[in-house]
Amino acid sequence: MGLNRRTAMKAGLVTAVASGVGLNQARAQATSVLTVQGEAAVRTNIPVVRDRRASGGRHLSLVTTRKPPKEGWYATYELRAPDAGVYALTAVAIAPVEVPHTERVASYLQLSLNDVPFTEIARSQPHWYESEPAWGDLSVLDLGELQLRRGGNTLTFRVTEPTVLDDTTAYAFSLDRFTLRRRNGIELREVSVGERGTCRYGESGPRLRLRLNGRTDRPHRVRYTVTDYFGKQAAEGHATVPAGKTTATVALPQLPPGHYRVTASGVTGHFACLPARRPLSSGDAGTGNRFGVNAWAASLIPPSRLGAFATAMKEMGVGWVRDGQSWPAVEPTPGAYDTAHHDRVTRTLREHGLSPLEVISPAPEWAMTEASLPLPADLRHAYRYARRLASGHPEAIQLSNEPDVDVTRSTGDAHAAFVKAAALGIGDTPRPPLVVLPGIAQAGHFQDLMLANDVVRYADVWAFHGYPDPAVPGEPAFPGAADEQRELSRRYGPDVPRWMTECGAFLTARPGHDLSPAQQAVQARYFVRSTVEGLAAGNARQFWFAGPPLHDEGVYFGLLDRDFRPLAAYSACAALTSLLGEAHFVAPVRGLPAGAVGHEFDTGRGESVSVLWAAEPVRVDLGGRAVVHDIMGRRIPSTDGTVTVSRDPVYAAVEFAAETGIDNAVTAGGNSRPARPEPRRRALSPAEHIVLSQRYHARNAAPNKNNGDAEPPLGYRLGRRTRMHLDVYNFTGTRRTVTVKARPTAGWWVRAVGPARVEVPPQGRTTLEFTITAGRTVPHRTDHRLDFTATLDGATVPPSASLVQLR
Repeated sequence: MGLNRRTAMKAGLVTAVASGVGLNQARAQATSVLTVQGEAAVRTNIPVVRDRRASGGRHLSLVTTRKPPKEGWYATYELRAPDAGVYALTAVAIAPVEVPHTERVASYLQLSLNDVPFTEIARSQPHWYESEPAWGDLSVLDLGELQLRRGGNTLTFRVTEPTVLDDTTAYAFSLDRFTLRRRNGIELREVSVGERGTCRYGESGPRLRLRLNGRTDRPHRVRYTVTDYFGKQAAEGHATVPAGKTTATVALPQLPPGHYRVTASGVTGHFACLPARRPLSSGDAGTGNRFGVNAWAASLIPPSRLGAFATAMKEMGVGWVRDGQSWPAVEPTPGAYDTAHHDRVTRTLREHGLSPLEVISPAPEWAMTEASLPLPADLRHAYRYARRLASGHPEAIQLSNEPDVDVTRSTGDAHAAFVKAAALGIGDTPRPPLVVLPGIAQAGHFQDLMLANDVVRYADVWAFHGYPDPAVPGEPAFPGAADEQRELSRRYGPDVPRWMTECGAFLTARPGHDLSPAQQAVQARYFVRSTVEGLAAGNARQFWFAGPPLHDEGVYFGLLDRDFRPLAAYSACAALTSLLGEAHFVAPVRGLPAGAVGHEFDTGRGESVSVLWAAEPVRVDLGGRAVVHDIMGRRIPSTDGTVTVSRDPVYAAVEFAAETGIDNAVTAGGNSRPARPEPRRRALSPAEHIVLSQRYHARNAAPNKNNGDAEPPLGYRLGRRTRMHLDVYNFTGTRRTVTVKARPTAGWWVRAVGPARVEVPPQGRTTLEFTITAGRTVPHRTDHRLDFTATLDGATVPPSASLVQLR
């Protein structure tokens, strides 16, 4: 029979678990495995709750919005280790990030062993994402290693940081049990350079740090090898960790800019040697940095790593970080805002010279109806929430993320009305941020309808996303989204800058492993090619998805590895941002050999830089004057004025001639720097502050978008005679009289139930009722346009244009 877990030893220590274990076997197990029930803490201020699924029938469970006391929310345990040594710590608890079997999350944990200062378990999202399910929302979490002394030990779990839950920001922690398993001996665990895995060429040389998983009782000698991006050995040597210590540091030789891989005793680490020339800052030269990353800090960055992450992105050369906060958590009840948790993220980014792009999330449940999901039923909530976000002064606010590929029945016209209301809220603040249109996943019916509602006039920036087709083998190809969106923007003008707010590549990663060197090379090459091709297609800014480590359903997206160290694409970005400067696209490079591609840029520093690559290696004549750098930013010597161009892009830089402009045999540019399209600022008229929004009963809802795969007809599904409502919003400070008119497609009739001329109070809403009738000639299951227009004092109000179909 198994031992009683709650009475086996003081503090809940378990020496044997399985039934039928003999005495000698139990003693052997006791020397290697210690299991403690979460509810067996000797001191705690965390509630204990009953749950028969828990191993002891109870477990610790904390969910509170109340700020913790000075000592934090904690649980302290007394452990008696039969042997001194290193123990692996696992716990059945809730992870701090979403995992495949549950979306519920907890706060990041801090640990203290034997009263040493607390340390946050600041592991990356891929580490937690791969946790095995235990029961309910709990997983089996790997919490690292601890070196226990023989006999008594004290271990404390603590929570001091809140986390974002479904509809609130709270302190959350659940613990069923934890287990310590003895390791066999001392082993190397980490090889790294600097706090963030970076050094800068020309400054102090890199110093390699080797860390063991515990203090060694004798000198521990380790052999290491450093290889560069191309697989060539850059350094090798030995380091010795002294007895009684856990780390050793050794100086590496001065290395050229690039990405480096360190291997030692089966452990791999990465670091970047950054170019000597620092990249353009976000506010430099009146132009601003063109490069950004997606972060989603609340989900992907542990609180203790936020500052280091921001520094790493700044050193890499990006000027923008796309992030967002949960609207349901920020506004859990109408008008009650709590932005403190996210404000710290925004503040940290700004302190590190980065410009935040804030993304508005779906609305809180209290604001939605079955028919409005995922938007608020009353657009005044969107106006007020957007105004509140703008008061925090992010550099820009994007009005939603990929609304065209969700699994709701929302339509392009409904989303357009939401965009108008939110944009007006942003604009009605002092020093308003830039208004960025929703990040559209793919051109199609949803975006066409949204644009037909005249939303562009409300925005400063056009936005879209683009990814290569993961089903196509070989090197990923830059998608045609940039060209498609350029043509759409010309059709729906006025001309506004276009931002590609998501761009990335799908690379499969094995659980527990980083991208292989070959995969890192694919990611690095695609980062450069996609960025260059995006700018050449007219994108004013480009945001890589993603900056932090990110693993989703077997696909890895981040520029940092599982330990927040640089991957090869990080170094490729640092080289690109250093060499391209202001990155004004000039022209495609002409006269290249077959298979070679090139684009020329004006750096804003009196030089032209051409970025060149080819599917197969080919020699390119540079005319003898170019200074050439490889994909990592390392200078390539050339004695004959030619360079080999391959899948790894190279940069050819030429200074402008004083009188004749760009003098480069490879390029086709002129001597004038192309103007950068700056976001415009235009005051919106009173008529543009009137928003029309069609509203239908849930039974008349459009079909589910099915992640963007739904085929037409996509309009509201109406009967032969249907009643609907038109909401008329007035986002001005005075009462307005609005005259409304319906404009159906031939074969349909629309009749107002009441007067079509209405007064709308300031910041108010008036609802009109209409009856829509489908004539006998109207075919079933075919989309037809239904427009509502209005005038205000003779001025035209932007329309509400929808699609309807006869069921």
